Amino acid sequence: MMEHLAQILLLLGVTLVVVVAFLRLHIPTSLGYLLVGVILGPHTVGPTVWVPEFAALAEFGVVFLLFTIGLNFSLPHLRTLRHQVLGLGTGQVVFTTLLVGFIAWLAGLPVAAAFVFGAVFAQSSTTIIASLLAEQGEENTRHGRLGIAMSVFQDVTAVPFLVVIPVLGASVAADVLAGALGWAIAKAVLAFALVFMVGRWLLRPLFHVVSVRPSLEMFTLAVLLVALLAAWTTNSLGLSLAFGGFLAGMMLGETEFRHQVESSIRPFRDVLLGLFFIGIGMRFEPAAIPPIWHWSLLGALLILASKILIVTILVRRIGVDAQVALRTGLLLSVGGEFGLALVAIALDSNVIDTQLGQIAITSVLLSMIAGAILIRFNAVIASWLAGSPRAEETVIPELPEPPEKWVVIGGYGRVGHTIAVLLHSRGIPFVAFDTDPRQVAQGRADGFPVMYGDISDPALLSSIHVERASLVVMTVDGLASALRVIAYLRRTYPQVPVVARARDLESSTRLLEAGAVHAYPETIEASLRLGATALKMLQVPAPDIDQLLQGVRDRGYKPVLEDDPGQ
Repeated sequence: MMEHLAQILLLLGVTLVVVVAFLRLHIPTSLGYLLVGVILGPHTVGPTVWVPEFAALAEFGVVFLLFTIGLNFSLPHLRTLRHQVLGLGTGQVVFTTLLVGFIAWLAGLPVAAAFVFGAVFAQSSTTIIASLLAEQGEENTRHGRLGIAMSVFQDVTAVPFLVVIPVLGASVAADVLAGALGWAIAKAVLAFALVFMVGRWLLRPLFHVVSVRPSLEMFTLAVLLVALLAAWTTNSLGLSLAFGGFLAGMMLGETEFRHQVESSIRPFRDVLLGLFFIGIGMRFEPAAIPPIWHWSLLGALLILASKILIVTILVRRIGVDAQVALRTGLLLSVGGEFGLALVAIALDSNVIDTQLGQIAITSVLLSMIAGAILIRFNAVIASWLAGSPRAEETVIPELPEPPEKWVVIGGYGRVGHTIAVLLHSRGIPFVAFDTDPRQVAQGRADGFPVMYGDISDPALLSSIHVERASLVVMTVDGLASALRVIAYLRRTYPQVPVVARARDLESSTRLLEAGAVHAYPETIEASLRLGATALKMLQVPAPDIDQLLQGVRDRGYKPVLEDDPGQ
């Protein structure tokens, strides 16, 4: 026990140092976890970490990763986007898998191993793409939005690989392989039907019962239970754990609890996914590189070239400008973490041997490094290869520009409902959050996008990308909760303005000190509106009334306070 504790402490210490260094250097942390695995793995000089339960625990990182992907792609969402972006993402994965697999087969690999290389090389890293685009301010450009959307849809279209690859390692003869694949697909359909039926009939009532009592612990336990139960179900059918996690996420993605579910699962996902990448790094054997370096380099070049070519052609075929299409191809050329997950599955299923696994891992890692460089200089490269962009670009169907105005409402009580009605009447997009399931149900019955969630949870704010909001309106009753949200936003996203509801002047003052742009004490404001109505009935000009009210507000409401000496 003490030996394992020492190894765990060593693992945590090295991970903390490496990940902090990568964050400071603005390098994706997934590469940092891989480096930790290399450092502490059995194939390098120095201390080695080996805990028997490590691999089994790390596998749940992929389960929770697929679970969160499923949350963002519920069935209605997939139906909405099935034509353009889903078609592009699917086409890129299919054509890249076929092209790379055919080339690998020509190079002498068995059909099953060639298929694995095609599937692995078809993946792109959404993390690297999104982080680099954000740093360069390109996340809302045409090529940026198209590239991110396609990379995310890659994760969805790659889910069948979780079903197919394990089967390839268990079958040899063509007829047996076909039968095994057919049986695996049948079991996948059965698993989908089971999770779909249970999800439709039980998940929403379950989370309604859990959310009646505002206990984050109960909610988190319910999320873990659902995700792991779905993973156990698919695993019992001979399918992967991750496939079950994806199906459970799809079902919960249709509910009003989606954002809070993602917030609750994120800490577990990030830590366990980090362990998974550490495990991948431990498989990496630096001493094995010299004999295979040329194959790894060719593999990396194949990843980059095949995806640039295929993505550019596919995007051009829907009528997009040549430079935008090429820049999208450059974004998606980078290798992906999901590809590394497929390598691990193929190794565990004996579809590929250790040497082929080393080639695949090294190729993906090299493509991540080279792909990051291509993303960094995508504008220069595209201008050099495709010339200057046209003055007018073709509009991409079903990929709308992000709204210029987007509001987050914290709390859907009386005040929150009023704000929602006013925003809706002006056609301004918004989303509201409340921890009372009855208020959430009422808001959704009103036809408004009201979700269950704790607005003071930083993970929830991150999951909804609050940094993109034009305004945050805090209408919650609890002053402490409002202060936490405002302080967090002021510290983390200072560009997002916050207006808040206050009970009284003291609360208003504290909210303003925390960082709110405006904080209106509702008791005094109600008196002011009553006074304004009286003046209006006495035929005082409206501009004079407005000037009078604004003067009272500008002086911190002092003229109307009961203890004001000048009254």
